[in-house]
Amino acid sequence: MAGAPRKKLVGRYEVGRTIGQGSFAKVKFAVDSDTGVPVAMKVLDKATILNHRMLQQIKREISIMKIVRHPNIVRLNEVLAGRTKIYIILELITGGELFDKIARQGKIRENEARKYFQQLIDAIDYCHSKGVYHRDLKPENLLLDSRGNLKVSDFGLSTLSQNGVGLLHTTCGTPNYIAPEVLSNDGYDGSAADIWSCGVILYVLMAGYLPFEENDLPTLYDKITAAQFSCPDWFSPGAKSMIQRILDRNPKTRITIEEIRADPWFKKNYVALRRGEDENVSLDDVQAVFDDIEDKYVSEGVTHKDGGPLIMNAFEMITLSQGLDLSSLFDRQQEYVKRQTRFVSRKPAKTIVATIEVVADSMGLKVHSQNYKMRLEGVSANKMSPFAVVLQVILPST
Repeated sequence: MAGAPRKKLVGRYEVGRTIGQGSFAKVKFAVDSDTGVPVAMKVLDKATILNHRMLQQIKREISIMKIVRHPNIVRLNEVLAGRTKIYIILELITGGELFDKIARQGKIRENEARKYFQQLIDAIDYCHSKGVYHRDLKPENLLLDSRGNLKVSDFGLSTLSQNGVGLLHTTCGTPNYIAPEVLSNDGYDGSAADIWSCGVILYVLMAGYLPFEENDLPTLYDKITAAQFSCPDWFSPGAKSMIQRILDRNPKTRITIEEIRADPWFKKNYVALRRGEDENVSLDDVQAVFDDIEDKYVSEGVTHKDGGPLIMNAFEMITLSQGLDLSSLFDRQQEYVKRQTRFVSRKPAKTIVATIEVVADSMGLKVHSQNYKMRLEGVSANKMSPFAVVLQVILPST
């Protein structure tokens, strides 16, 4: 019909409404015109990826998601490229986050919690068999499909071990779910660290709250390092034993996935998945999508002509950490003291600043930036109290 609206097509996909949006991407509902199957289409802007130095991270995440093809992992079907956009075609998951279910119900019945835990262990065991370590397992990254089956998502912090051996050294993850050894500087086994996070998730499912929760990070990390927690009275003996064996502060004596699968509590009503033969996965489309981005968009990169971030030796950093006060950086008078927090990152200073700016902008905060010093200004959720956060990037001297 002459008056009918034209459908927007990307490749063979008919693109519909926006169903999600983040700092770096939009997620659209789409339909495969060949099969009629609905999918989720994640749309990323090439120039934004390059400007915010996200190229390698996103390429790694997409590659990993193509490698891990399991019934309990969100499936990445293919990657397409337009002139200015990247389109990631994903399995459409309609049941929401496991976190939302916990928020609505509070604690979940033991049999149901065990089913989710079994599916989580199956998925993570498969990832580890491929040399993939997730490193940010939490209920927010676990989705539910229309049948109530668990799907692991968000591999943005994951890593791929080329030979399956060796310790990891990047401190990353969500504080309440992070393993004790990740907080040290001695390196950690990605498999044992993921298992710890699975144990915290099982605890949250059955209790309705976290085993480790404090208002400030130092106290939280002290509790995690000491594995200081207790199980509620309503946990069955089998569930308590399982959680205590997982939340073992020593990764060398922590229960393994093989031992989890052999545990009587875990085996109850457990149906092992028949995965069949592994698919031959090609990363050619991923490579093709990213091959020309840097050449084509290099002129849009951001440069900083300044003196660079402050550099301090270890002694100066320790001295500063006893009373970090950056309130004078922008010549503003402060009549009260706010909590001071220090974070450590292996990312370049420019990447840290750029990422903070993007996140602050997405939250509606005003950003004042000068020579790696930043002031973020906003208004509290009740619209009554203004607040400010001051940050500075400091590099250790060599």
